[in-house]
Amino acid sequence: MKNVGVDCHFRADGKVTVHKVHLENQWRAVEQGRQWIDHEGRHVLIMLPGQPVQELVLGKETMTWSLRPQGQKVYLA
Repeated sequence: MKNVGVDCHFRADGKVTVHKVHLENQWRAVEQGRQWIDHEGRHVLIMLPGQPVQELVLGKETMTWSLRPQGQKVYLA
């Protein structure tokens, strides 16, 4: 996973709306899919033009956004 910048806003109902992500020194618009919360933090599925679905994760303890391929699991020691 790599840390990324995320332009988003949190709604009153607790959900997040992601507008764009900062990758390779540029802001890129995204399409957003479903989202959920688990032991890692908040997860949001996104799609960049011409790329497969990826997963943004807002770390519960770090409060930083990370990007990873959809379905990639993180194993905790």
